[in-house]
Amino acid sequence: MTRLAIGIDIGGTGIKGGLVNVKSGEFIGERIRVMTPAGGEPEDIIAVTREVIDQLNAPDGTPVGVAFPSVIRSGITMSAANVSKRWIGFEAEAFFERGLGREIHFINDADAAGFAEVKYGAAQDHDGLVILTTLGTGIGSAVIYNGVLIPNTELGHLEIDGHDAETKASSVAREREGITYEEWAVRLQRYYSHLEMLFSPDLFLVGGGVSKSHDQFLPLLTLRTPIIPATLLNRAGILGAAALAFDAHKSARTHDSAKGKKAASLSVGD
Repeated sequence: MTRLAIGIDIGGTGIKGGLVNVKSGEFIGERIRVMTPAGGEPEDIIAVTREVIDQLNAPDGTPVGVAFPSVIRSGITMSAANVSKRWIGFEAEAFFERGLGREIHFINDADAAGFAEVKYGAAQDHDGLVILTTLGTGIGSAVIYNGVLIPNTELGHLEIDGHDAETKASSVAREREGITYEEWAVRLQRYYSHLEMLFSPDLFLVGGGVSKSHDQFLPLLTLRTPIIPATLLNRAGILGAAALAFDAHKSARTHDSAKGKKAASLSVGD
């Protein structure tokens, strides 16, 4: 049976969406991408998201997962990267559910990408502790243990040698300072060695646009942990958001069903 969910990936420059068969990780129809409204205000972003969802022609009741560049706590966006600062402390999940009239599940964008890589991508056959890092404007991270996501890890903000790690080891830091891949690899070695010491993972995944050039820097690293490029690229956020939304929807329905059975049992006993 086809299991469907909508994945929306909101970034500072683009909003992407797709209808996903979460069993196979395949898109139903075309993916859609539109520009993120200037300023990234909540009202403008929800309007564009509505347009994207409408174009997907998904069945009524299809759960929607939204990958967003923020720490997410109980549906509240606790930070904001490349969007309006109004998102900080904003009840985003409830705002979207009211505005779209749909069940919504908000997820940190790196968490969504990491979950997708474990479920459908480069880490699909790997058990144990998997750590994804996205090397881009900063360093995003996702930690998944035996298929279970541990959310909001923010490992790009670990302090290493007196600096936020991402200020020295992100892809933008390399470009900004004009250093070579070899020089950048020295910084990445320090970063990944530190992660390895803290977590003893079974696999490192490296995502972000620069992962397309992985052969320029990954072979320069010496680690005990295997380190490989992510493979889903710009599909990862959509796929992960859809899969996590579907799982949350399924869990909620199971919980409600169990409560209903318990209430029925109590009423009969009375």
